[in-house]
Amino acid sequence: MNGKDMRYSWKNRRKTGVYFAILIFLIALGTTALSTTSPSTTVYIAADGRGNLNCDGSDDQVEINKALAYVAENPQFTTVHLKGPNTYVISDSILIGNDTVLEGDHTAVIKLKDGADWPRDKPLITQMDSAGNHNITIKGFEIDGNHNKNDEKKRGEGYYNQIYFFNSRNIQIYSIYMHDGHGDGLKIERSSNIQFYNNKVYKLGHDGLYAIDCQNVEAWNNTITCRTNSALRLWNSNHVKFHDNIIDSFYHWSAGGPGIQIQKSTGVMNDIEVYNNTIHNTYGPGIWLLGYGHSYPREEAQDVHIHHNIFYSTGTNPSIDWVGGIVTSGFYNTLVENNVFDGTYHAAVIHMYPEGYSTDLSPKDTGYTTIVRNNIIINTQQRAKDPNGTGYGIINYLPETHTFVLQNNCLYNNTAGDYRNFRSTTDIHADPLFADQKNHDYHLKSTGGRWNGNTWVKDLISSPCIDAGYSSSDYSKEPENNGDRVNIGWDGNTEYASISGTMPGYIVWWKQIFSPEWRIFRLILRIFFLFCFNMTC
Repeated sequence: MNGKDMRYSWKNRRKTGVYFAILIFLIALGTTALSTTSPSTTVYIAADGRGNLNCDGSDDQVEINKALAYVAENPQFTTVHLKGPNTYVISDSILIGNDTVLEGDHTAVIKLKDGADWPRDKPLITQMDSAGNHNITIKGFEIDGNHNKNDEKKRGEGYYNQIYFFNSRNIQIYSIYMHDGHGDGLKIERSSNIQFYNNKVYKLGHDGLYAIDCQNVEAWNNTITCRTNSALRLWNSNHVKFHDNIIDSFYHWSAGGPGIQIQKSTGVMNDIEVYNNTIHNTYGPGIWLLGYGHSYPREEAQDVHIHHNIFYSTGTNPSIDWVGGIVTSGFYNTLVENNVFDGTYHAAVIHMYPEGYSTDLSPKDTGYTTIVRNNIIINTQQRAKDPNGTGYGIINYLPETHTFVLQNNCLYNNTAGDYRNFRSTTDIHADPLFADQKNHDYHLKSTGGRWNGNTWVKDLISSPCIDAGYSSSDYSKEPENNGDRVNIGWDGNTEYASISGTMPGYIVWWKQIFSPEWRIFRLILRIFFLFCFNMTC
């Protein structure tokens, strides 16, 4: 054989080897075509022949599970990708293994079949290994719980949870649109390192995120509309951050309970932070914080920090009495600071536990304290159910066991008054002078400067809440001139805190007219005066 023939034979053998490897991969996946553009780490699912596996709109979990099983068994593969636009109808659970990404185009939809008739606690997406899984990411696509075509099942009783994990770690759920379900969006138990972010959650049948006996949980940048229960819920979980979420409810008898629920019966809950959330128009309270059951040591339920949140119009449910901004009992040294409460029903912050539950939700000990500091509480309304005695800024229904410590809050225009069952000597009672309360811009007006979302502007008047916060509170994040004291309200000790200002209003007005930002206005005035002068001449 000459050199040319040898090269030709070697190339043929090389091609044959490549084709044989591709053939083995196709057989393993049970498909007939592999896209030459597919990354070597991804298996594609489609419905139009473009995928490594292709679905037909019926029992589509079969192909999806085949791909997930292949990824779990072959470490060189990491990802199963659902191509859109397409709806993948499932009649059984999708099972995901370790070190796996299940992702999809935003036009890809996983949908529960009509009349699925699954048993309780059978989820749409869950773990492959009953002993627990790790390093799982689910992102990018839509999950349709198909509530109305499965309405023989009741909401909130464990049917059709959309995602469920237990005994697992390193779980990320993000950029998912979850909607119209019977149960939870993500229910997770006895697990750690959970991240739930950038999701849109609409009208599920229980909680958006429900973490039970978990550690290291973070939820942020989610937009959640509640139905039946909460947006975010903890039960006996610790080391938690809930922040930068937007939470509301639609107004309906099934609209749900609190925006955020923090619940302790056993275990330790002493490292929980809730901040920078906007919670509005919830059916139940904005936040429900409750410890109950047997007696427990102080260190098991303490130091929850709720700060820099906006609450407005929370507690619209006409059928329950435990509505409000924050309803709490059974926790020690809860710190509620630098929040705004506007138009909450019943009260902004309340010590109480709801009556009429089959389970006793009252704590067994005494000495529970809530510190309310640097908050603005305005326009509190009476609740719909049994309104008499409601509409105060802050209410303590449990004075024998629970105590409020109030420090430098601003209360104004609350329907029934500011306090019930206690007093304060450090609060101020004045209009906080918000930038645009009607449109929920709660920055404080200031002659020194106020952030308007794009730039700093100066007002003709200054809020009495500027430099009026608790003397020992941190103000280091506020821009200069910060008066060496924190502002009361939502922007206190933030980079966008309104600046201290002492100039009279007419000086501010004069300086603004001659500032660069007003040059167009000055030009208009000049044209106007020239026109008027010419007319008179």
